[in-house]
Amino acid sequence: MSKIPEALHEHINDAFPQNVCLVGSIREDGFAQISPRGSVQVVDGDTLGIWDRGGRASSEALVDGAKLTVYFRNPALSAVARGGNGLLPVGGIARFYGAAELHHEGAAYEQVWNNMVQQERDADPDKKGFAVLIRVALAEDLRGSALPEDLALPES
Repeated sequence: MSKIPEALHEHINDAFPQNVCLVGSIREDGFAQISPRGSVQVVDGDTLGIWDRGGRASSEALVDGAKLTVYFRNPALSAVARGGNGLLPVGGIARFYGAAELHHEGAAYEQVWNNMVQQERDADPDKKGFAVLIRVALAEDLRGSALPEDLALPES
């Protein structure tokens, strides 16, 4: 069963710049490090990918196995009563929890690089960064309810 509902793939892939995803990690001192990431993309039904340019405070917490949270919000997907289409009725929000897998070369490295938006590639013209695959263990809405694999627009 896929953790990332197919109905959200395009919305996540197209989130930047209007609805940029936030990625949370845990710093060595135990505090959360929250960073906007324009490179968030769906790799497959259970995996998200991001590109890290390195050299930032948020990069320090990115190690193999690190627990990460991706916070996605798109108000256009919120409840119909609030002007959205109802796909994610609780605020247009989905959260994805998983573990990091770093790639400094190879197929995953190239896939994340090639599939991210041009603005993000332009920010790392020498391709000095690395790919991070996030193996999603849990996907939920704002209330903590699991996102169903067959997530769909409500019938009118």
